[in-house]
Amino acid sequence: MDKALYDEIKKTAAEIYGDLSDLAVLPGFCDVHVHFREPGFSYKETIHSGSLAAAHGGHTAVCTMPNLDPVPDSIQHLKVQTDIIARDAVISVYPYGAITKGEQGKELADMDDIANSVIAFSDDGKGVQDEGMMRAAMQKAKALGKIIAAHCEVDSLLCGGYIHDGVYAKAHGHKGICGKSEYAQIERDIKLADETKCKYHVCHISCRESVELIRDAKKSGVDITCETAPHYLILDENDLVEDGRFKMNPPLRSSADRAALIEGVESGVIDMIATDHAPHSVEEKSRGLKNSPFGIVGLEIAFPLLYTNLVRQNIISLNRLVELMATKPRERFGIEQSGFSIWDLNENFEVDSGKFLSKGRATPFEGKRLYGVNKLTFSGKDIVFNSVNHNHQYIKE
Repeated sequence: MDKALYDEIKKTAAEIYGDLSDLAVLPGFCDVHVHFREPGFSYKETIHSGSLAAAHGGHTAVCTMPNLDPVPDSIQHLKVQTDIIARDAVISVYPYGAITKGEQGKELADMDDIANSVIAFSDDGKGVQDEGMMRAAMQKAKALGKIIAAHCEVDSLLCGGYIHDGVYAKAHGHKGICGKSEYAQIERDIKLADETKCKYHVCHISCRESVELIRDAKKSGVDITCETAPHYLILDENDLVEDGRFKMNPPLRSSADRAALIEGVESGVIDMIATDHAPHSVEEKSRGLKNSPFGIVGLEIAFPLLYTNLVRQNIISLNRLVELMATKPRERFGIEQSGFSIWDLNENFEVDSGKFLSKGRATPFEGKRLYGVNKLTFSGKDIVFNSVNHNHQYIKE
């Protein structure tokens, strides 16, 4: 921690809020898995709106996934995105490069050319289906000193599913996605990562078998890390309702899966928590579980969600939560600490997506009462979020 910067930020905050004795100064969070939708889908989100939402949630660095138009699979395509980032981002935004051209899984992207301009490589939104293609990608990433961050999903096991293949799906006539579609590809990739000695990161794990595979891989010396998302730690299929706000990929799974993920967070098998912030238009998410696109928003309430449901419930400590949201992501992805956020942990509020700074509104936590209110976010010395300037109604405990 930069003590001089910390002292300067506390002085600035005191000038705005006065006594800071009841407030917590936390390092800026780092989310390694967000979708800002620009270029290509700016009606869903923009670099500007997404980075504002991130700052609202106390994040000072994010890594943006490559399912864009154009897909950042070459220097020319990547430059479209990086030019917008340079112009519009209010926090540090690090783009992923695609593993394959167009994320089509048929030909490697121009990994050599874009390596110095991307944080890592991913085809997020799609699993790389061909084993030989993934092996080649890992070999190239190893040579370039880059991470492969994998969305693990076996297409042949999806069978048209769109929620977890469990009790709720069967009771309500929905097509399910089995857990094996996730963990079977993780199992394949672990073998490839061991073979190639590539730095390997597993995105948004959702089931107990994934936790065990990663636990065993770490014990055997594979260079592997993983993330899960807040919704997989707090909700499961028993919380589902017939609403697109509850549809994401991977889906909310069983209570046993959720328990395994919580244990993975407690034990250190799970290295970090990322939101998989994935905004869509209100109209798109109004089509129910079957017909809505996958994805929910999460940047603005991730810390309050986890603080309320994990820290206040004595499942993990505040220090552990800061590790999961700030320290460990930066360590793994080589991202410098870039600011602080100042929180009142005794204030609570009701989630109202209409007050989000993101363009996205779909959250399964609408109306939930959460603890932890962000007062200020600093990116370096710059204030990038100030609650005084936003009309949020909070309740002091």
